[in-house]
Amino acid sequence: MKNNSEKGDKITRRGILPIIGSTLLIPFLGFGNNNLEEEKAQENEEYKTLLKPDGTIVKVKVSSLKNSKVVKKNLSNKSFLNWLGKKL
Repeated sequence: MKNNSEKGDKITRRGILPIIGSTLLIPFLGFGNNNLEEEKAQENEEYKTLLKPDGTIVKVKVSSLKNSKVVKKNLSNKSFLNWLGKKL
């Protein structure tokens, strides 16, 4: 005679099939990436090309440029070359 405890401990193929079937439905429940809209908004943001003192070019977001502080607006050619480290 078999005890009920032995019957509950065995894992059969019929017991595993519903678990496997339910895991296949998880992608349809909507637990996926909700950050797609945020990534698209970040990709659509405009960039502006700027020059660093060492002569390299950098792409900067336009929104960060609007929030930045202007140190010196009108810059002469001589002071610009000094800023770049070039000798006259």
